[in-house]
Amino acid sequence: MQLTPGMRLRSPVGDTEVVVVRAPGHEATLSCAGVPMVDRDDTAAADGTAVPEGSILLGKRYSDAVSGLEVLCTKPGPGPLVYDGAPLSVNAPKPLPSSD
Repeated sequence: MQLTPGMRLRSPVGDTEVVVVRAPGHEATLSCAGVPMVDRDDTAAADGTAVPEGSILLGKRYSDAVSGLEVLCTKPGPGPLVYDGAPLSVNAPKPLPSSD
């Protein structure tokens, strides 16, 4: 599936929902708990068996340094998020400048 910024995706086997913030220039699969994610409005059933490991946290950004993909979690649920075979990592908060 070709991901585009603003695209809203959901896990067909859990509650996890994300929105794409930055998309890579190539086509690949974003999966959650071992099952490919689908469009938020898609009512299709899952095409696989869920393998949940950990959870996806609300409001956190997840990214892949190699492809440049970045997604924002809008609804928490089981994870992990995997893009093109590589697990996405949680982005660290950016430090604010001191107010001295």
